[in-house]
Amino acid sequence: MKKQILLLLFVTVTFMANAQWRRNVTPADTLTSIVTNADGSTTFRIYAPKAEKVTLGGDFSGLNALFTKDADGIWTAVVPHVATDAYRYHFVVDGVRVIDPRYRLYSEITPVAMITNGEDIFWAQRDVPHGPVSQLSYKSSTTGTTRSMHVWMPAGKAAKESLPVLYLIHGGGDNDASWTSVGCADNILDNLYAEGKIAPMIVVMPHGGMDTEKFVDELVVDIMPRVAEQYRIKTGSKNTALAGLSMGGLETLNCFMAHPDLFGYINVMSSGWFRSNDADRQAKTQKLREIASTLNKTANILRFTMGGKSDIAYENCQQMLKCFDEAGIKYEYSDTPGGHSWHVWHYDLLDFAPRLFK
Repeated sequence: MKKQILLLLFVTVTFMANAQWRRNVTPADTLTSIVTNADGSTTFRIYAPKAEKVTLGGDFSGLNALFTKDADGIWTAVVPHVATDAYRYHFVVDGVRVIDPRYRLYSEITPVAMITNGEDIFWAQRDVPHGPVSQLSYKSSTTGTTRSMHVWMPAGKAAKESLPVLYLIHGGGDNDASWTSVGCADNILDNLYAEGKIAPMIVVMPHGGMDTEKFVDELVVDIMPRVAEQYRIKTGSKNTALAGLSMGGLETLNCFMAHPDLFGYINVMSSGWFRSNDADRQAKTQKLREIASTLNKTANILRFTMGGKSDIAYENCQQMLKCFDEAGIKYEYSDTPGGHSWHVWHYDLLDFAPRLFK
C-alpha cells in the first residue's frame, strides 16, 4: 500500500477538519459569532487569542466596528443600527482575511489539498459519470432546530427506482459536508459504481454533531423518516446499512444497540467506548447479551475497523470488543495502518461499500 498524504489547509487554528477522538475545547466551541440585539445593533465575535488587531470586512467594511478582546481571547464588536438584509462578511485578523470559523457551512468551504503524486488513486475524481450530491434540510424534533444532511445518489438512478440506504456518519469537529469534502466519499462511490463494484444505493451523510446518545432519536425519529419522504427507498434491515467514524462510530454503536433489528450492515470505524468502571462495563455487556441473538441474526456484517495501534481509539476498541466476545456477538475486525486519519477511513469506505446489499 503506497503512502498517501492529505494536507488540510485552514484559515484558523481553532478547528481541525479531520475527526478527533478527544479534542481540545476552547471558548470558540460555544461561541455565536453574530447576534442581532433587541436594540437594533449587531454583535460580531471571533476567537483569536493571539491576535493584536481585528476588524470587520466584506459588506460591513464601511461600518465603525471597534473590536476589543476579553480574557478568553474572544474579540467582540457591537455595531449599531444594522439594517435588515443579507450581507457578505469576513474578519481581518492582524491584516489577514479570515472566514468566520463558526459559519455553519464552514466545512464546505475549507480548502482540501488532494495530493496524488501522479497516482490514479481510488478517491480522486475520475472521468466517470458522477452521481448528484444534495444537501437536504429537515426539522429535528430531537434538537428543536433545523439541521441538514448530504445525500449521494448513483449516476442515472435519481428518482427512477427504490434503492437501499447507507447512513454514513462523520467524526467529532466535522459536519455533514465532511464525507464529501476531505472524505472524498462521492468520488469513491462514483468510481466504484462506474466499475460495477457496488450495488446502486443511496448514501445519506447526516450531521452527527450532537450528544451521541441523543443521536439515536435523531437518526430513527428525524433523519430516516425524512429520507423516506424525499426518496424512493427499500426498507428493512437487509436494505439498511450504518457506518460512522470516531464520534460517529460511537453514534453507530448507540444506534444498533438501541435498535439491533434495524441495520443489516454495520461498520464502526476507529471507535470504541471510553474506558469506564467495572459496573458500567458489566452493564454494557449485559445489554449486549440481551441483543445478541437479534444482532447475530439481523446483521449480515458487523465490522470494526481500526487504523492500527497508532489509532488513538485502539485501546478503547480492544477493551470494548472483549464485551462483545463475552456476549457471544459475531463480528469482523481489521486494521489499516494510518492511525486516526482520513487516510484510513477512505480505505474503510472502499472496502465496506462493495459488500453492501448483495
